[in-house]
Amino acid sequence: MSEIKKIATRESYGNALVELGKEFENLVVLDADLAAATKTGIFKKEFPDRHIDCGIAECNMMGIAGGLSLTGKVPFASTFAMFAAGRAFEQVRNTIGYPKLNVKIGATHAGISVGEDGATHQCNEDIALMRTIPNMVVINPCDDVEARAAVRAAYEYVGPVYMRFGRLAAPVINDRPDYKFEIGKGVELREGRDITIIATGLEVGFALEAAKMLEADGMDARVINIHTIKPIDEEIIVKAATETKKIFTVEEHSTIGGLGSAVCDVVCEKAPVPVYKIGVRDCFGESGPAVELLHKYQLDGEGIYKQVKANL
Repeated sequence: MSEIKKIATRESYGNALVELGKEFENLVVLDADLAAATKTGIFKKEFPDRHIDCGIAECNMMGIAGGLSLTGKVPFASTFAMFAAGRAFEQVRNTIGYPKLNVKIGATHAGISVGEDGATHQCNEDIALMRTIPNMVVINPCDDVEARAAVRAAYEYVGPVYMRFGRLAAPVINDRPDYKFEIGKGVELREGRDITIIATGLEVGFALEAAKMLEADGMDARVINIHTIKPIDEEIIVKAATETKKIFTVEEHSTIGGLGSAVCDVVCEKAPVPVYKIGVRDCFGESGPAVELLHKYQLDGEGIYKQVKANL
């Protein structure tokens, strides 16, 4: 059996920018002194005149991106999630969200899997912050194929978009001819009639692993990939709630305000069933190898499996 290909979605982001840059001359990339880490350095090498290093001044970078968008450019402002959603929140809200400017935010190094950089850099709150901003689209792709497609979709969409990318290599699960990415549309990856596992980002691959473990116990688990947290696909969620009667959400993010909360908003209003949220449970992260942290916080396949079993 061949080994599953793994690519970090931050790599996908850098490569997608180059692909789009060759097609569209109005695409420009901004960075806050992190081009090597965010992988926008790939774009800088190819198009040095269309890459702007704003220095360690993320708030200023968002303002510059807003200004560039008013000249007809399509700016992709790039930095770590902690700085894009956290440090620059006010500028993103007031300078980009409020006037609904055509700015794309590429936020890398999100979640526990940032690893050794520790709690200060493991942003587990960014989805919650960004989905509260009116006019903001929030996308969290699960693999290389989806990340590349998301960047293209973000370029084509007119308005502000927040994209979340990871540091850790993720398994490629969407490498198939019929794959289609559409903002606001979830993807059913596995049929199931007993329960539904709704996952996003890095956790999609782990959710599929957990579903296989549950199958060995006689449990038929449906798995849904929600790559767009906002606007969320209400139809696929209501269908799952109606048909399987119980939902588990999985995210590499706080259980407060992220995917789980977004799903609960839909379920409570339109198809009330029990929902159990799997994620970072109201705590800060810590420094350590990414894989070990995912295991400790029960966000790997085994951890998801155990939490589903314990809460059936």
